Amino acid sequence: MANTSQLKVIYGDGTLGVGGDDFHYIFSYSRGGLESLVIGGKEWLYREPKPTFWRATTDNDRGNGFSKKSIQWLGADMFIDVKSIDVKVNNQLIDFPGAPLNNRYSNNEFVDQIEIIYHYETLTIPSATVDVSYTVTANSVIKVAVHYAGQKELPELPVFGMRFVLPTKAIGYQYDGLSGETYPDRMAGGVPGVYQIDGLPVTKYLVPEDNGVHMETNWVTVTRNSTKNNADSSSVPFSLTFEKVDQPFAFSALPYTAEELENATHIEELPLSRRTVVTILGAVRGVGGIDSWGADVESQYHIPADQDIDFDFVIKRGSK
Repeated sequence: MANTSQLKVIYGDGTLGVGGDDFHYIFSYSRGGLESLVIGGKEWLYREPKPTFWRATTDNDRGNGFSKKSIQWLGADMFIDVKSIDVKVNNQLIDFPGAPLNNRYSNNEFVDQIEIIYHYETLTIPSATVDVSYTVTANSVIKVAVHYAGQKELPELPVFGMRFVLPTKAIGYQYDGLSGETYPDRMAGGVPGVYQIDGLPVTKYLVPEDNGVHMETNWVTVTRNSTKNNADSSSVPFSLTFEKVDQPFAFSALPYTAEELENATHIEELPLSRRTVVTILGAVRGVGGIDSWGADVESQYHIPADQDIDFDFVIKRGSK
């Protein structure tokens, strides 16, 4: 690397590559997201991170019919369109550097900071827009800023956040937040502190449902000791940290996506756990169940579709 105090940028035909000291990230134009996140020679992505809107139906959701009312968000969670992409170099918007405009750049381009913004549109009726911005600096840190633009004609949301699918199963995670499983209306028993969780525990409900959410989180560090690279025989643990910028976030770290949990009608139908699904959440619907499993969630714990939602966090080398 000619200048380790700056980022090296590769303006490809269909991707934007960003590299520095012992890290390299690839942002895909056609696939609509961050395609590769390599730090210290370890790949951290199995799929491109995308906005997430769905949680696996809970008993109380079934009882009050919420999942049927909000069913459009399940489709939005599985499929989403990227309408446009912006790129900023050192805070200045540039002409979109796809082919053939990328030919104006050499293979020796360096910048202090680069930002790529994906403008998504949901396949709901009517559609809603979500902007996801990734800002990378030379110290390898990625700041992720997410904005949902309110759409009053859509049903309430189950959740809103970003889902990261990691290539292999984590051996555990550590976080700074509230103890135990917590939801917006189930936080009273949570004690602030730093907690170590071994493995990726899934609550053994007879019918699988959403579980494992942790509210008011300052950071979470996920640790793995395996990769999908057969040539990588090292089992030395390596970590990645998701950390708040200003406001705490909610998260879950499970071996399944919301759709995999949703698809299993009994716990034995869940597939073998092979990957890690880290979901960073800016909004979470309450679980309800105050007087019966079927009562609606109290109004302050709903997520109205007509209100904007903004949250941000950083991704960096695990160091906790």
